[in-house]
Amino acid sequence: MSVVFFNGPVQNGDFTFADRPGKAVGIRIAEALNTVLSTPPVPHLWNTTTLAGDLRHRELGAREAVDRQALEARLIAAKYPPGDAPSGGMLTDTDPEVSALALEMTGRLLADGVLTIAPVPVRLCARCGHMTGAGPHPCRSCGHTVTRAHTGRHLFADRDPAQPVLTREDFHGRAPAHLMDIAGNAPERLILSRTRDHGIDLTPLGLDGLVLDPRAALHIAVLAAARRHGADVAAMTTTLGAAAHIAAHGRHFARHDGTRLVYAVHGRVPYDDTTHLAKLYRVHRVDPEIRDLFANWFLPLCSLREKAGVQAAQLAGLLKFLRRATLARTAVPQDTSLEQARQAVRAGDMRWLMDARVLPHVIPPTPTLEGGANG
Repeated sequence: MSVVFFNGPVQNGDFTFADRPGKAVGIRIAEALNTVLSTPPVPHLWNTTTLAGDLRHRELGAREAVDRQALEARLIAAKYPPGDAPSGGMLTDTDPEVSALALEMTGRLLADGVLTIAPVPVRLCARCGHMTGAGPHPCRSCGHTVTRAHTGRHLFADRDPAQPVLTREDFHGRAPAHLMDIAGNAPERLILSRTRDHGIDLTPLGLDGLVLDPRAALHIAVLAAARRHGADVAAMTTTLGAAAHIAAHGRHFARHDGTRLVYAVHGRVPYDDTTHLAKLYRVHRVDPEIRDLFANWFLPLCSLREKAGVQAAQLAGLLKFLRRATLARTAVPQDTSLEQARQAVRAGDMRWLMDARVLPHVIPPTPTLEGGANG
């Protein structure tokens, strides 16, 4: 069974990896583990179907003519240092191969009766017509506070509340029990069509002006990337909060043609505590190579082991452990230790990371992990 790691698609917001390194954690985890498994580079995945992106494009469009797809590509490219584009390329949740797969999967699910297209009651903004959801919430598209009831045709899935949204089989490695509980609080009816300026167009299904819910599209982007690599299992790196937000909407979009998507849940890395990190590096006289290896390789992997997040109080001990491991590193890794790590990675067991007998044989010879992102 082949396991390939992919980052949960990152929202294309106003940041760079230099100023928001936490956004890079998911991609760095995927790159590190794929390298251990000797998997060819995978694309970095991006989420461009966002309301914030709609608003940004409208505002920019008042000053200059710019294509939305081109704008998203420009913003993504600016996240990376000059000349440091990922070797595996990039894939967004609206690229042609993702859209084609989405329509293929949706058509099959409709034929099987898993999804339905029928009139359902929703709330629309009384000013701009944006769908605000099931309740009378203020419009997040134009800010208007008045909504109106409307019954229109939508794509939706009904679920049995007695059936769990997530099970242990939906995770790579340890399954957080509280996450399974949180995901189970999703509504019994999930509307999967949305009003967005940009997204996977559902017009071919007779839903003019609507796009597929981005929470479903995120999963399909991972499956599209996994299909390129012939993966049996696509392990998508994601935080606890993100998984809780997207799991219900992605439930029916996590399997296709023999490929299964599972969540590789990781915690956060305390990059924001810059003063603490700077003092740590100064006190321990950490050279740039070890500093880069620690921040961009070791800490992201630690966050996969510490699903509740790496704490600032742990940093000194983790740094000392990594430095000792680098001193024991050899030019030619020991085959038995490397295979032990590979077996553990495939099984979702991260205990090898803190094994002083194994880690020296897994550390990359140089800390050259590409830019990379997710948060």
